[in-house]
Amino acid sequence: MKAPDARALPRPAHLAGLDRYEPGKPIEEVQRELGLTDVVKLASNENPLGPSPRALAAVADVLTALHRYPDGPARALRAVLAERLQVTARQVVIGNGSTDLIDLVARAFLGPEHNAVISEGAFARFRQVVMARNGNARLVPLRNGTHDLDAMARAVDERTRLVFVATPNNPTGTWNRRAEVERLLAALPPEVLVVLDQAYFEYAADVPEAEHPDGVELVRRGDPVIVLRTFSKAYGLAGLRVGYGVAAPEVIEAVDLVREPFNSNSLGQAGALAALGDRDHLRRTLELTRRERDRLGGELAARGLRVLPSLANFVCVDTSRPAAAIFRALLRRGVIVRPLEAYGLPTCLRVSVGVAAESARLLAALDEALAERA
Repeated sequence: MKAPDARALPRPAHLAGLDRYEPGKPIEEVQRELGLTDVVKLASNENPLGPSPRALAAVADVLTALHRYPDGPARALRAVLAERLQVTARQVVIGNGSTDLIDLVARAFLGPEHNAVISEGAFARFRQVVMARNGNARLVPLRNGTHDLDAMARAVDERTRLVFVATPNNPTGTWNRRAEVERLLAALPPEVLVVLDQAYFEYAADVPEAEHPDGVELVRRGDPVIVLRTFSKAYGLAGLRVGYGVAAPEVIEAVDLVREPFNSNSLGQAGALAALGDRDHLRRTLELTRRERDRLGGELAARGLRVLPSLANFVCVDTSRPAAAIFRALLRRGVIVRPLEAYGLPTCLRVSVGVAAESARLLAALDEALAERA
């Protein structure tokens, strides 16, 4: 009897047309493919200063206990975050990065009959998670490169349970003012939860509250919001995968029901705790980012390119031509950036903020790439 062939199994119907999330190209892959030895990566919005020295030491201290399961609820980390954010530990949940929490929120709140409202130019994982969950994503175009929250409110219907908003937004770097977010909240039915992704919040922390909202303050006052943040960006722990959500206890309980028992690992929990205590490393990160972001944006604009305003650790630049070709030309010169065709922005590139030498390398390569395509 012939053995069954797994290759003959059909792809599940609900995955039809679903796009795969493509992360930024790793340095090692570009080196191998193009035979390069010196490659600069400005594609994944990573911290150019690396992790906190305190975090590295804390991770090293727990290496000998790797045969033990981690603390599933991450009690110590939740307690410190709760104190820092002036909420209770029952209002905090830890994830395997904030992307894990995006999936958990969709699993907790979207039944087969429900839908979610999402901006077309928001983080691609919102749409992918909802489409894999039940296929019911209602997409709303950006307006001037920013979430159109009024249009998103109008897209809500009786089946809507989630509205995804990212501020600052990835991949554009743009943001929504507090009044816009409050207007959205006021327009929503009581059964709708806003998923406020603030993975880049620390970079905007010096902006006045009226200009950019602190989502946790909305949670504290009782608004139907779950705020998602991460240790991957400003804290430099992308490889350890630690994110957190803040919401009303009832919301956190629902997310906790579908959370994997050990979804954050021991190294990540230790590193995140230590990173929270290293305020000097965070300060240096934010100072570098704001300085180099402004300089990089100015240099790109001086080349006649449109640069969207950004409160994140990257800039979105419109090249006014197919950006995929510019992306490939930069790759050949050992510079990795992120093309945005998958976001409906075919002429745009997302460029992470690096140290001054990395920015100089990018600009020199970009000048050659633009001249090559003139």
